[in-house]
Amino acid sequence: MDEMNEEIERQKEVERIKKIVLSRILTKDASERLARLKLVKPELANQLELYLVQLYQAGQIKNVINDDQIKNILSQISEKKDFRIRR
Repeated sequence: MDEMNEEIERQKEVERIKKIVLSRILTKDASERLARLKLVKPELANQLELYLVQLYQAGQIKNVINDDQIKNILSQISEKKDFRIRR
């Protein structure tokens, strides 16, 4: 029971950190795009959020990210996932 509570607390902490970081690095338009993406493709939105937080924590984000930059990042992420199995 305690392990489950600890896991829930960790997840809450991760979500809190994501919200803080994303509010600092995204423009209003970029935040809105991310919110719409969460409705349509929650897995992709979560992947994007984690990617942005990692970049921020590594010090690789110097400026605020706008909507066009979010589109570019999304296209890069989806290109990586576009693979085919040939037989």
